[in-house]
Amino acid sequence: MYENDAKTIKKAQEGDKFELERLIRQNNGLIWSIVKRFYGRGYEAEDLYQIGCMGFIKSIKRFDTTFEVKLSTYCVPYILGEIKRFIRDDGPIKISRSTKDLAIKIKELQKEYSKKGKDISIEQIAKELKLSKEDIIFAMESSNTVESFEANIMKDSSSDDKKISLIDRIATDKNEEEVITNKLVLQDIIEKLENKEKKVILLRFFKEKTQTEVAKILGITQVQVSRIERKTLARMKQKLIS
Repeated sequence: MYENDAKTIKKAQEGDKFELERLIRQNNGLIWSIVKRFYGRGYEAEDLYQIGCMGFIKSIKRFDTTFEVKLSTYCVPYILGEIKRFIRDDGPIKISRSTKDLAIKIKELQKEYSKKGKDISIEQIAKELKLSKEDIIFAMESSNTVESFEANIMKDSSSDDKKISLIDRIATDKNEEEVITNKLVLQDIIEKLENKEKKVILLRFFKEKTQTEVAKILGITQVQVSRIERKTLARMKQKLIS
């Protein structure tokens, strides 16, 4: 499923509309499985599907048939990216440039404190940027308008007795297309993690190790494992919507 002949892809790249449409039909389930991630955002499913198809077509045009990668793996980021850009740029809630810029400043400030191992409160942010708490809260909320796929189904991972797979954390369905899509997206994100973050995620959610077991393997404390896990999952969620 989702494996396509190199000759067919080549013909589509050369402008063969019939072969291009056939590729879309063959990957229809994959495109729809990605579209389903965006249900409930105020958009018609068919509109999102058309946007997803645009992303798929872009991936076809840029795909190198000599790559040692399946087209399905290669096209997922393009489909996701096209839909996310559409929602971000044409979302029902329009955010002013000044508010977007403020949200960026807030995130940069939070990162600075995070590097020092500290958290910064809304009151401190307001004081640093010389603005009201209301302005800070509004800017922070505006940057979360398109919420994470995981927002409503994330479970507490602080307890060692709760072994939940990373796929389960973002999946909305258990059908084949959804599982395949989740794996492809996660694979791309995990590959870009820092070494220690990658080890924690792989040990916790693929090897089903407890936080205590991971701590022993990596030679760090359980508290450090918990902190790395929490921050890494938060960043992974952000990458899914960025």
